[in-house]
Amino acid sequence: MTIVHLRRARTSLVLDARGPGLPRVTHWGADLGPVPDGDLPALVDATVAPVVPSSFDAPTVLSLLPEAAAGWGGRPALAGHRDRRDWSTAFRLDGVDVTDDDPAAPARVTVRAADAGAGLSLTVEIALDPTGLVLLRHRLRNTGDRPYELRELTPVLPVPPVATELLDLTGRWCRERSPQRHPWPMGAWVREGRHGRTGHDATLLLVAGTAGFGFGHGEVWAVHTAWSGDHVTFAERRPTGESVLGGGELLAPGEMVLDPGGEYATPLLHAVFSDVGLDGLSDVLHTHLRARPQHPTAPRPVTLNVWEAVYFDHDLDRLRALADHAAEVGVERFVLDDGWFRGRRHDRAGLGDWYVDDTVWPDGLHPLVDHVRAHGMQFGLWVEPEMVNPDSDLFRAHPDWVLSAPGRLPAQWRHQQVLDLAHPPAYAHLLERLDALLDAYPGIDYLKWDHNRDLTEAGHHGRPGVHGQTLAVYRLLDELRRRHPGVEIESCASGGGRVDLEILRRTDRVWASDCNDALERLAIQRWTGLLLPPELVGSHIGPERSHTTHRVHDLGFRAATALFGHHGIEWDIGAIGFVQRRELAAWVALHKRLRPLLHSGRVVRVDHPDPAVWAHGVVAHDGSRAVYAVARLATSVTQTPGPVRLPGLHPRRRYAVRPAAGVPEPATLELTAPGWLADGGVTLSGAVLATVGLQMPALHPEQTVLLEVTAVDRGAGGFLGESPAGMSRTGVPASTDG
Repeated sequence: MTIVHLRRARTSLVLDARGPGLPRVTHWGADLGPVPDGDLPALVDATVAPVVPSSFDAPTVLSLLPEAAAGWGGRPALAGHRDRRDWSTAFRLDGVDVTDDDPAAPARVTVRAADAGAGLSLTVEIALDPTGLVLLRHRLRNTGDRPYELRELTPVLPVPPVATELLDLTGRWCRERSPQRHPWPMGAWVREGRHGRTGHDATLLLVAGTAGFGFGHGEVWAVHTAWSGDHVTFAERRPTGESVLGGGELLAPGEMVLDPGGEYATPLLHAVFSDVGLDGLSDVLHTHLRARPQHPTAPRPVTLNVWEAVYFDHDLDRLRALADHAAEVGVERFVLDDGWFRGRRHDRAGLGDWYVDDTVWPDGLHPLVDHVRAHGMQFGLWVEPEMVNPDSDLFRAHPDWVLSAPGRLPAQWRHQQVLDLAHPPAYAHLLERLDALLDAYPGIDYLKWDHNRDLTEAGHHGRPGVHGQTLAVYRLLDELRRRHPGVEIESCASGGGRVDLEILRRTDRVWASDCNDALERLAIQRWTGLLLPPELVGSHIGPERSHTTHRVHDLGFRAATALFGHHGIEWDIGAIGFVQRRELAAWVALHKRLRPLLHSGRVVRVDHPDPAVWAHGVVAHDGSRAVYAVARLATSVTQTPGPVRLPGLHPRRRYAVRPAAGVPEPATLELTAPGWLADGGVTLSGAVLATVGLQMPALHPEQTVLLEVTAVDRGAGGFLGESPAGMSRTGVPASTDG
């Protein structure tokens, strides 16, 4: 039929759709420039592997849906059967539609194929976003006259052999987003999530890259499975020479049975390439997310959540006083956490009974809501709609509304079970309760939507229920957003247990972790930021002694860590003195001043050789300003860690580098400041700052120095608005049409 060459930003995708079988991706990666149509067949044919001894008589075809019929011996992209038949496919191409008229819009390819003998038709949807992000989805339809049980349908993309290392993330509660890196061996590296939610150990991005790739260098390819239920993401390298990345939904036995005419669509696989390291991946993803119609555009309000201040002890006078102090330090959103509804004096009862507890709140929540809004703050409320305590009126009335295997309840987790939202009466009840709550309190601007347990033995009417539950949660969120479009929603799942790009189509931020320990949060936020821009990641200043680790940090370290996100406070600020509240107010004011930059600029992370020193920053897309944080995590082997480079600036512009104004400097800064810092700052070119760097003060462990960087030239000679090498004005890697 045709050969398709799509180009956006610094990415090319070449698709060989000459038939008769499914098309294959010949190239996904660096931009190839404007290849003449006449050269495309030679380009494609030059990538076909030769026939070798003791192998198939024709080259193996690694298509958009790898098939055994085409010689593929790796993980099956499609697995299923119809009465133990039709278990293998040989799809034939029916047509390819290409839309590639507007470089500012996504390029789109739709591939249609069928296997009449197996009674199946396949549609493959590919989009190449203007940022260079590839979006891939399969749709499988049962065209036969009997049901077809689908076990797996997984989009994959090829990766060239120069990618020899893998990086992904794992974790647990309060230790989310822990990186793990290793050589890419032969065989499959498979990450399965069987939590019924994204999971604290979800990889977010599975990255393959050239040897030694870092934040600012190397070629890297990555995929993200956008799905909030059970899922799989994998990398596979075959002895026959092929390497692939893929991801999709993880289906339980019998969970997906397609009746005649029935169709199944995979979750969207987000695939991204960068030739400038991990920061290039983040830049593409962040720019894509910021361009969404639903992306938050109003300034992200500084939030105070009362959980670590009062827990379940709800007292109106105390909460009013806390709201007074919140307004005093500059808080813009006040959130009442768990404990406001019937019977909820501890975490063992009440979930499911979504009525304001009139024994604690005899006048309802109105006195607190009115008090908060009188200060000019928004009001937020914690809910956990998908869960139910067995000790609740709802469970006692409707024990059959729980996800379970026949004849028994799943093992309890935090004294909770999970409501079956695919059960229409349960769904209708929950929608009515949340809708009534938001109608009764129009002052509610925000819901902290929690999800505090995994889905285990999640059965619906005797069959596996995770798929149906996930779709029902999406429907519930969509309907609430339709009825209450002004209410923002946070995705919280005992911290960072539900962080993916599908839940973020319906929510306005994620809670990265229940851990507010600033040292832990540095890593959690760094790696969550690989996928998400700062404004989507809740980041709060916790108490001096961490609730979850009992580690003690001074306010400067906690505040500097929380600065780079959707900023907030989770601390009993009514129990601290005036001097500390004044310092807290200064940090809040600094965040507000930097917020336009932090929530729109390009995130950069520093590849520094000393593991005890972490540095990161945000650079304005026009190169006019930046802010960097340099943190000391531990003591170093060397007396000083060596100069820290400040990447991302325009190489030919001159910048003034100064300590952040308006907040106290780290306690050791005066005694250990290098000369330039003791003099109050330095002015150097972006090239010098990125290549040579600056010596930093010998901070004690668990301290941070913040640096503000401002361009001092007026952009003469075309420098104003000129982008750093290889980057466009929007921060998206620019095409090179050589």
